[in-house]
Amino acid sequence: MMTIAIGLLIPLLGTMLGSAFVFLMNRDMSPRLRKSLLGFASGVMVAAGVWSLIIPAMEMGAGKGAWSVVPAAAGFLLGIGFLLLVDDLTPHLHSASSQPEGPRSRLSRTAMLALAVTIHNLPEGMAVGVVFAGVEQGASGISAAGAIAVSLGIAIQNIPEGAIISMPMRAEGNSRRKSFLIGSLSGVVEPIGGLVVILLAGLIMPVLPYMLAFAAGAMFYVVIEELIPEASSGQHSNWSTIGFGIGFVLMMVLDVVMG
Repeated sequence: MMTIAIGLLIPLLGTMLGSAFVFLMNRDMSPRLRKSLLGFASGVMVAAGVWSLIIPAMEMGAGKGAWSVVPAAAGFLLGIGFLLLVDDLTPHLHSASSQPEGPRSRLSRTAMLALAVTIHNLPEGMAVGVVFAGVEQGASGISAAGAIAVSLGIAIQNIPEGAIISMPMRAEGNSRRKSFLIGSLSGVVEPIGGLVVILLAGLIMPVLPYMLAFAAGAMFYVVIEELIPEASSGQHSNWSTIGFGIGFVLMMVLDVVMG
């Protein structure tokens, strides 16, 4: 139980650590640093989605021949569809954009910036929760060490993501303390979402392969829809490519070594 609690809280600590950068940096983050961090976060999420979620989902169907890919494929597409729906129904604003997305709202720019990040963090919390649910229920192909690796990987990518959250909050005119608080609170959805998944572990087990792939699809949606376009636009896109490679390899090694 203690291992699960630690696993759920580690990603939040990563977000808090990244948000604390607002106390160390000026109002503006350099384009090179921002693109490097966006690329790094994208690389970690893609590697985690493949090695920690999609591959285990397919391995659980081993022995079913060609049908073993069905849960992974269906769950992946459902995850993308779910995040697409959430993205469409939630008023939010991305830090690199001046135009809000989703339905019209009277929410402040600060609130919509926070909602955008909360949407990003939702699938990450689900990913951590579903792997720990698999460990708790004794699912084959998922170990406690592997689950911790997922949690650590998400926490590592949450560090640059936390900085990317808090710095625009500061640029909007908020105090350093408020920017840190908003950035940190955006990560609370991760342990909450993970805990809900774990509490429903008994119900989830029959569809665990679908849930693993679902979390992967949701994470890929965030990467493809938000992170990569922002990281690749304008100048210095090569920095995001370098960051992606480093993040991908780091998460791949972490998962293979600990898994």
